[in-house]
Amino acid sequence: MPVRSPGRILKWLLALLVVAILGLLYWGSNLLIAVDPLPAHVDAAVVLQGSIVAEKARLAGAVSFLQRGIADRVLVIIPKESYWGQSIPPVARAYLERTYGPDLASRVDFCETNADVNSTVQEADAAMGCVQQHHWRSIAIVTSSYHTRRAGMLWRRTIKRLDPGIVVATEGVVDPEFQEPWWRHRQAAKIWLAESLKLGWTTLGG
Repeated sequence: MPVRSPGRILKWLLALLVVAILGLLYWGSNLLIAVDPLPAHVDAAVVLQGSIVAEKARLAGAVSFLQRGIADRVLVIIPKESYWGQSIPPVARAYLERTYGPDLASRVDFCETNADVNSTVQEADAAMGCVQQHHWRSIAIVTSSYHTRRAGMLWRRTIKRLDPGIVVATEGVVDPEFQEPWWRHRQAAKIWLAESLKLGWTTLGG
């Protein structure tokens, strides 16, 4: 039986590595994105916290649910106060009325979180209290597309633990900070790397 030379084996390994890298560059975003079938109707669309740019995109996506009759209400998760001690809800309410008009703004509720909430799982735990207070039984989690797979996993775990009767779906919106192809943009590459590591940890049960 012929024995393959180390050089030939090395060439095959390098070829496989190149193929893997090219596949990651081309399909890497798909690892982070989960596409759930969107229900015809949910009680509320829940907007997860993010950067200023991401938050505006997510909020716009949730408000579109109101406009299309998919959701009855929108729940926006916000911190109780800014870094400088300013109360956030009045500022957020003014932005909603100015941007979307008083009618749509009146159908938006706020879920205030403490300063120690700094992860998706902590956010889900905090927001579930607000969801239960409103007696909603179906919700759509609205977040950036790159965040949908991990957010969906964590929210389903939280709902299973706290209130298994709630039906949940995730809806991703285009985030201007995550440009495609992700590997050509510095900010998008940082987001992809960080989110991939977090998704790996979540998949392992972390």
